[in-house]
Amino acid sequence: MAPIERITLFNIPKEEDRLRLVEEYKQLSKTAVKDGKPYISNVSFGPGFEDPRSQGYNFGVKTTFATIDDMRYYDTTCEAHKTLKAYVGGVRAGDVLTVYYENAA
Repeated sequence: MAPIERITLFNIPKEEDRLRLVEEYKQLSKTAVKDGKPYISNVSFGPGFEDPRSQGYNFGVKTTFATIDDMRYYDTTCEAHKTLKAYVGGVRAGDVLTVYYENAA
């Protein structure tokens, strides 16, 4: 099975909240574990550039998982992700956009 790539986009209105979100993702990268071991293959993230095509989304994250089950664990069980979601819930505007796919490259 090919890796699962997940793209998540947020609208975080305040710049200071976007900067803190960078720190939150750095922490998640260090602390996300499954069965005591890191399970996220790669996480890249950061504030977006201003552009009308962004439709208000101004922070992006690309997360890579070895399996769909790892991604489901991330969504439902991962304590590091729960902490991050609690922070984002208080600073985001509107809906979060998430798309995931099996990497066919």
